[in-house]
Amino acid sequence: MSTNAHTLTHGQAAHAAGHDHEHHDTGENTVFGFWVYLMSDLLIFATLFVTYIVLAGATNGGASAKDLFDLSFVAWETALLLVSSLTFGLGMIALHQAKQGQMFFWLAITWLLGGGFMVMEIWEFNHLIHGGHGPDTSAFLSAFFALVGTHGLHVSAGMLWLLVMFIQLKRDGLTPRNKTRMACLSLFWHFLDLVWIGVFSVVYLSGAI
Repeated sequence: MSTNAHTLTHGQAAHAAGHDHEHHDTGENTVFGFWVYLMSDLLIFATLFVTYIVLAGATNGGASAKDLFDLSFVAWETALLLVSSLTFGLGMIALHQAKQGQMFFWLAITWLLGGGFMVMEIWEFNHLIHGGHGPDTSAFLSAFFALVGTHGLHVSAGMLWLLVMFIQLKRDGLTPRNKTRMACLSLFWHFLDLVWIGVFSVVYLSGAI
């Protein structure tokens, strides 16, 4: 009886160890797979950047970037997104320290900053369209709306994902699966910040200069 009990205990321990290893591998595979997705997304943005650069001068005799873009407005828009990257990082630090109160606080601030960014972007689009500078006005504006709009859709998706994570973290707590999901979302959010720096530099800054 003792030998059988010992064998059973040993088997259970081996199964538990294997189960933990499986979860560990699954988390690593998930993050690696998400890196692959980000690289494919980067190709999409690279294509949109190249398209914009090629068509930036194709104004069809209309307004150019220098005529349309308010650099100070976009600077505030940029500041919101960059600060949101900082607050997301603080939220992830709190997550790894198992400080759920601080984690939810910083992630909520991140969501609000992202929301502020989107409100400003929608206002800019609305202002341009009602001023007669919609995406059908020229090839330059078509490329502009495609690039900036695609980034905006990604930010909106990130905000929706963050809302879903609020629910899952509140319901299930800091499980290994939720930590992996948050790691992927963190990569996604910081990736969007890097893309926006490119947008600010290539579209707005160079256009204003």
